[in-house]
Amino acid sequence: MYDTGKIITGLIIFLCLITFPLWYDAITGKAATKPELKIITKEKQCVEATPYMRDSHMKLLIQWRDQVVRENKQLYKGIDGKTYTMSLTNTCLNCHSNKEQFCDQCHNYVGVAPTCWNCHIIPEEKS
Repeated sequence: MYDTGKIITGLIIFLCLITFPLWYDAITGKAATKPELKIITKEKQCVEATPYMRDSHMKLLIQWRDQVVRENKQLYKGIDGKTYTMSLTNTCLNCHSNKEQFCDQCHNYVGVAPTCWNCHIIPEEKS
């Protein structure tokens, strides 16, 4: 093997580049800045617990969509025992009416592009 030095050098450079985000976070002592979300609401509780909604709100919305469209079910019993209308526009956006400061910030932070607005009208921002 005449190119051993080149191969080892290439592997070292590759490993340095691929692990750069980890080294950068370790050296600076901080990860990327999490977005600060502004919630404009009168409600004290969401339809489910906050950790569940952070992780699984899309699963819940897809479940709602399927139940409303395919099974004609309109009501959802939340974690607090209250009954909610299964509706992105009329239930979720009552509290999360500031799409740009709430939804968009989180989705941009995690790098996802939801397709909600392909069917739903983008709400007017409330202050």
